Amino acid sequence: MKRREFLQAVAASAAVGAAAWSGCQSSQPPSPSGSTRPLRVAMSNAGLKTTWCALGKKTAELWAPLLGIELVWIDGELDATRQRNKIDLIVHEPWDFCCFQAVQTGPLEAPVRKLHQRGVPVISMDVELVPREQMRSVGVWCHVGPDQEAMGRSSARYLMEAIGGRGKVVHIGGLAAHSGAQGRRRGFEQVLQQYPEVEVVGGGVRWCDWDKQKALNAFQAIIAQHDEPLAGAFFHNDDMALACTAAVKGTVHEKMVFVGVDGQRHGLQGVQQGRLAATTVNPVCLIHFWALAIGRYIVTRRESPEQVPQVVTVPSPLVTQDNGMLEAMFYLADPAHCLM
Repeated sequence: MKRREFLQAVAASAAVGAAAWSGCQSSQPPSPSGSTRPLRVAMSNAGLKTTWCALGKKTAELWAPLLGIELVWIDGELDATRQRNKIDLIVHEPWDFCCFQAVQTGPLEAPVRKLHQRGVPVISMDVELVPREQMRSVGVWCHVGPDQEAMGRSSARYLMEAIGGRGKVVHIGGLAAHSGAQGRRRGFEQVLQQYPEVEVVGGGVRWCDWDKQKALNAFQAIIAQHDEPLAGAFFHNDDMALACTAAVKGTVHEKMVFVGVDGQRHGLQGVQQGRLAATTVNPVCLIHFWALAIGRYIVTRRESPEQVPQVVTVPSPLVTQDNGMLEAMFYLADPAHCLM
C-alpha cells in the first residue's frame, strides 16, 4: 500500500472508530434542564489505605466516563471527623447526586440533610450513613451493600467446621462504630452460639479499626498469653487477617485456621496460598458501580424516592480452595475491568 493510501485508510478507520465511540456515548445522560452534559457526582469511601476502598475508587474512575459522569473523589482517610469536614465543604457545590461510604454510621447525617434540602439524591454504600429507619427522612435515597451479618456467618461457619467445632479462637474486629463491622460481629456470634465447645479468647471481639498494625499488635498479645495451641481466628477483613498469619510461624499456634471477609485479589491470593482457609466476598466493584448506575438512573429518569428501592443487596459468596469459586472471583476482581 502506498503511503498516501495508508494514511487515507488510517483516517477512515479513525472516523469509523470515532463514530462508533460517539454511538456508545449517545446514551450520555441529559441534564435535568434537558441539555447533554456529564453528571457531576461527589463520591467518598472510608479510606484509600485499605485495599477494598482503593479498588472501589479504581472502579468508580473506570465506570464514571462510560456512564457520562464527572467524578470528584473525597478520601475518608479512615477518620470520621476528617471525612465529615471534607464533605461539609462541598455540600453547596453543584452536584447531580452523591455516593458515600461513611467511615462510620452517623457523622455524615448533617451534610446529607443539607444535600437533601438542595434536592441532591444521596446513595449510601456498604456502611449505613444513618440507621435504616431514618434514611429517607435524612435524604439517603438508597443503600447499596452486602448482607453484613450473612458475610460474618459465612466465614464463621467455615471456621467452626474447619476446627471441628471445638477449641479456642480469636475474634479481630474492624471499627466498632461501623455498621458493617457490627453486622459481621453479629453474624460471627450467631454461629458461635451453635458451637458450645468453642471459646473466644482475648476478652471477645478486639476492635482494631481496620488497621493492620493494630490488628497484629492485638493478635500477638493474645496468642502470647496461651501456651496451648489456639484453633483459629476470625477477622473482619482480609487485610488484618493477612497481616497476622506470619505471627504464628514457629509457635504452638502454627496450625491455626484463619478466615476473613472481603475477598479482593490479595485475600483470594491468601486463600490460594493457604494462608487463609476462606474469605467471604464483599463485592466492592459491584457496590461502587451499582451506586453510580442507580444514581444516574434516578437523575436522568427524574425518579422520586418512592420509586427507588430503599436497599439493594449485593451477592457475597464464600471462597475456599475447593468450592469452585476461586478462579471466577480472581477474574471478577481484576482491576482491569472491575466487574465484581
